[in-house]
Amino acid sequence: MSEQFDVTVIGSGPGGYVCAIRCAQLGLKTAVVEKSPTYGGTCLNIGCIPSKALLHASELFEEAGHDFANLGIKIPKPKLDLPVMMQHKTDTIEANTKGIEFLFKKNKITGFKGTGKIVGPGRVEVQGEGESQVIETKNIVIATGSDVARLPGIEIDEETVVSSTGALELTKVPKHMILVGGGVIGLELGSVWRRLGAEVTVVEFLDRILPGMDGDIAKNFQRMLKKQGMTFKLSKKVTGVEKQKSGLKVTVEPAKGGDAEVLDADVVLVAIGRVPYTEGLGLEEAGVTMGARGMVEINDHFQTNVEGIYAIGDVVRGPMLAHKGEDEGMAVAEIIAGQSGHVNYDVIPGVVYTMPEVASVGKTEEELKEAGIEYKVGKFPFTANGRAKSMRKTDGFVKVLADATTDRVLGVHIIAAAAGEMIHEAAVLMEFGGSSEDLARTCHAHPTLSEAVKEAALGVEGRTIHI
Repeated sequence: MSEQFDVTVIGSGPGGYVCAIRCAQLGLKTAVVEKSPTYGGTCLNIGCIPSKALLHASELFEEAGHDFANLGIKIPKPKLDLPVMMQHKTDTIEANTKGIEFLFKKNKITGFKGTGKIVGPGRVEVQGEGESQVIETKNIVIATGSDVARLPGIEIDEETVVSSTGALELTKVPKHMILVGGGVIGLELGSVWRRLGAEVTVVEFLDRILPGMDGDIAKNFQRMLKKQGMTFKLSKKVTGVEKQKSGLKVTVEPAKGGDAEVLDADVVLVAIGRVPYTEGLGLEEAGVTMGARGMVEINDHFQTNVEGIYAIGDVVRGPMLAHKGEDEGMAVAEIIAGQSGHVNYDVIPGVVYTMPEVASVGKTEEELKEAGIEYKVGKFPFTANGRAKSMRKTDGFVKVLADATTDRVLGVHIIAAAAGEMIHEAAVLMEFGGSSEDLARTCHAHPTLSEAVKEAALGVEGRTIHI
């Protein structure tokens, strides 16, 4: 008789591995099925972690070449050693994925390497190299994440026409990179290669970048990226990529139709979003209801229509963010263990890890207007922040949106160096239903960038001090 498990998690990305660890902590006998050679999913292997390694390294490279002299640091012009920079990325991936292996051993989680498929109630088949085995389990959690979205008619070869995966593995800096899509992933990777010397052109189907983020933030952020050297073609679409000996010929047309133009490029990065990865899981055969765009349908307890089968992360509704998947993994583990797991989807921060960073939590102005909610706005620029001046990082501002009647903070949006770190102050405040008054009356250390958050909160009632 095969080994029996309380929970089997299919997928070991942030949602999956956090779910597995929490299950084990709660005394549930837990297994994890992972088709890749290493644990960690897209995030640790070909997504969040390696991209941040390159973002940090390229940021320092650009700062050394352009701003050190302004701080009284005179050095020769820095030279790029791309193989070493890529090795830093690889070392970072290895350290993190080995960390997951350690945590599985520590928490006595059994790992199965191979492709998982649901073959019946409480049964998961794992197809490894030339052999398969069936896991008997009381509960199944689908945490298989997402894959890159493809552009019809354009083949991604991960060499000259690349997805985010290929963009992390380029062996030389392209002279001209065309970035298809003005979302988070594309802008981050585009900024890496721009800093390292590429000319970057962003082609976006919509009339703005960062769809879904606050419009005021997106508009100002685009202006900053343009100042840094990025070129933008908005309300445009890429309709063809032709490979020639001299490079790529990229056909770009107006989104609403019109005359086409042809652009030259060395590399085209297709970053138009991600789609749920559920291929080969046997969900249809198991009777699991699927929703729009390949999403797995779940109820408020992360359970599908089939008893004992749950789903979290990128395969279900909500933003495709690693930390959202982690929180769902924690919640579903607690629910399976008979506790009350919960995720507050109104307070999930999002960050663009460029320089400056963009961070957001809660509602945008556009969402509040659409919902008919009366609100007040407090804004504070980093040009008036003492710490930002000392760091020569004055681009950006903080914007606080508060309910006009109750003063409850409904959204906070930041463009700044370290915006991704500052946003959590707002997240904690909002999690506890705090007001702009609460934030404004909280003492902030001086001099810090975070003082700008307090000043923006003061600005909701017109009490800003330093402007």
